[in-house]
This record gives sequence, structure tokens and C-alpha cells, in this order.
Amino acid sequence: MKPVLALVGRPNVGKSTLFNRLTKSRDAIVADFAGLTRDRHYGNGKQGKHDYIVIDTGGFEPDAASGIFKEMAKQTCQAVSEADVVLFIVDAREGVSAQDHDIANYLRRLGKLCVLVANKAEGMLEGVQLAEFFELGLGQVHAVSAAHGQGIKPLLDIALAPLNLPSDEVLEDAESGVIKLAVAGRPNVGKSTLINVWLGEERLVAFDLPGTTRDAISVPFERNGQKFELIDTAGLRRRGKVFEAIEKFSVVKTLQAIESAHVVLLLIDATQGVTDQDAHIAGYILENGRAVVLAVNKWDAVDEYQRELVKRSIETRLAFLKFANLHLISAAKRQGLAPLWASIAQAYKAATCKMTTPVLTRLLLEAVQFQSPKRAGMYRPKLRYAHQGGMNPPVIVIHGNSLDHVTDSYKRFLEGRFRKEFDLVGTPLRIELKTASNPFTEKT
Repeated sequence: MKPVLALVGRPNVGKSTLFNRLTKSRDAIVADFAGLTRDRHYGNGKQGKHDYIVIDTGGFEPDAASGIFKEMAKQTCQAVSEADVVLFIVDAREGVSAQDHDIANYLRRLGKLCVLVANKAEGMLEGVQLAEFFELGLGQVHAVSAAHGQGIKPLLDIALAPLNLPSDEVLEDAESGVIKLAVAGRPNVGKSTLINVWLGEERLVAFDLPGTTRDAISVPFERNGQKFELIDTAGLRRRGKVFEAIEKFSVVKTLQAIESAHVVLLLIDATQGVTDQDAHIAGYILENGRAVVLAVNKWDAVDEYQRELVKRSIETRLAFLKFANLHLISAAKRQGLAPLWASIAQAYKAATCKMTTPVLTRLLLEAVQFQSPKRAGMYRPKLRYAHQGGMNPPVIVIHGNSLDHVTDSYKRFLEGRFRKEFDLVGTPLRIELKTASNPFTEKT
């Protein structure tokens, strides 16, 4: 599981700027006035070989009695409860405030692992100007400048060090013979119903089902001699609606369940069609390289016109998942469920497929002979050989010269050739291009 870092602090101390710096994005809106961020905002980051999840929060007032500040405080409390490490952000230039003391007292009571971060500390002497922050009782003060990128790497090293992060265990779990299958989708799409039907129809090996929908629920399961770990994830709502169901689910648990799974079954509600949130979840699955199977639930509850609309919306809005199998099912009536297992097995097999270098190189050279890459100015890319660079998702590394000029359309052409040869259905395929260095560039 990826570790979770929550950014907490009073308004306008630079939490969103730090969020953008940690995630290397511009997802959080930044402006020089307080109260801009209100809802929790999730993003992904990477430090060395370790990935992590960052939660940006609004300005925190622990004792807010009512209004929008109370809702923002609830958002922040939820982020803190989900986090492995809390980064408490203070303003190095304005110094310690009464609100900083309130937040520090709250964090101390929780006993969470906390790192005190003094932002906006560019050009300041840590031993002098930052000494007053020790009165918060949270230990060492770490000076950073989120706007200028100063002190970010040491901060991450300090925040992640106590967690003893393991290496990627996805393939290790696969080698143990257990396939992790996560069922994902929006709330009330029928995820729990589908899993309950599976457990009722098949022989149950082990069962431990907590009576809560806040965490992702894991159920061991066996079918035809193959062991599975079924993960019933909490529904992902659009960001503006998160606070309305704050006690019902955890976004972090759902994201972590998707990342740790070998295969994700993405459920879509036929009565509502493909929504923005469906596309968002699908994009997150693709971003993490998970094998995926699409299923449209409640197919029995819609007429022919709605069915046609759903099919067209999948073709357009989820076109980036065209490599995945699509099933039309009704979990409540147990219709169309048997073919799901064949697609799940096929997606898992494709995600863990082993491709030999001679076969990959032969396919590459045949593809180049059939259609050469376009010339870019004086250069024509020369693709020489290929080998496998990873599994789950499969990665194909192509070596050659001037590969910076290979177009995206030509990469898609190569992807199609590789997919056809190895029957890579249900899994993303990543192609990496590595250009050989010119030994004469440094010679005069």
C-alpha cells in the first residue's frame, strides 16, 4: 500500500503550493488569499523508488462551531485519520499564531506521526528565525520553500523514513497463487451485491466481513481451484460530494485497493450511463497500470434506447480502455456473471505475460519493414531491438537511434502488433523508447 501524507495547517500557509510540488502537478488551485481550498484533494507523488499519496486540506480550525469552517474542519479531521504521516505546515515569515497552537494540541492528542514544516523559509536562518516554532511541542522544525522547491527532498526523506516502506509486492502476491481482484465504481452501482452473489454461488473458503463501508473490504475466495482475494472498494464520489458521506467511506482506501490489485473490475450503472466519475476512476486504473474488465450492471433495468446510449458513451468516454473486455450483467438477477471470470483470468494472464527478447525483436523488425516511422527533418528513427522491461503492466523497451522523433501514432501502431501477437487483452501496455548515446558527441 502506498503511504499517505496529509498536509494540515491554518489558511494561506502554502499547503496547496506544497501539494503541487509533492505531486509535480498543478492540480491544486493556488492564490494569495485564505480559504481557497475547502475539500480534500488527493494526488500521487514519488520519491526515489517509493510512491505515496498526498492529501491537501483546507485551512484547519479544530474548534469551528458551524458553517463552512466546520465542514472544512471535518474534511481535515478525515484526512488526518487516513494519513500515515501528517505534515503540519506553518508560515515561517508570520511566526507562531494562536491557531497554530490549537492545531498542534489537536495533533498531539491524536498521537499521529507528525512532521512540523515551516514553509516560506527561503533565505532564512533556521537556528534564529525558526526557533519560536519549537514551542508547539512537535519536535524539529523543517524549513522549506514550496514555491521555490527548497528543502522538499530532505522533507520527504524525513517523512517517509519511519514507515519502513516495502518494495512493490504486486508480483510477489501473484507468485503466491492469490489473484487480487478489486471491484471498483461509484456508490450504489452494485459492487457489494456482485460480491455477495459470488460468495453465495461458490464454495466459501474463508470469510471475514466487517460491518462497515468505510474501509475496503477484503474477502478470501476460491473458484475452480484458483484462489482470489476479492476487494469490495467504497464508492468514489465526485470531489464536491465527499463531505456528505464522510463517515461512509475512505477515498484513500479505495485508491490503495486499486493500486494493490492485479485486476480491477470496473462497474458502471446502466441506469445512469457513463459519468465523469466513471471516467475518472477508469483513468486512475489506467494510470496505475492495472488490468481491467468493464461490466455494465443493472442491464435488466433499462430499455433498448438507454442501452444504446450506454454503449455509445462507453465507446466515446472510455475509448482509452478499448483493450478491456465489456460485459453486460445484472448482479441482482445473476445474469451474465459466468463470462466475467473468463475475462478476469484473461486480463490477469495478459498482465503477467512473459515476452522473450527474440520474439519481441522479430515482431519489431517485421513492423518496421511493414511500415517505417516517419522521417523528422534529417533524421529517421531506427528501431533495432526490443525486450521486456516489466510486468503488471507489461513494459516493452525498444532500443535504437533518434527515437525521440517516433510519433505517438507510430507507438500505437507498434502496440497493436504486440497486443495481437501476445493476446494482451485487458491490460495496459507501456512502450518505452531508449535512444543509444552518440560516442562522438563529446569529441572535438
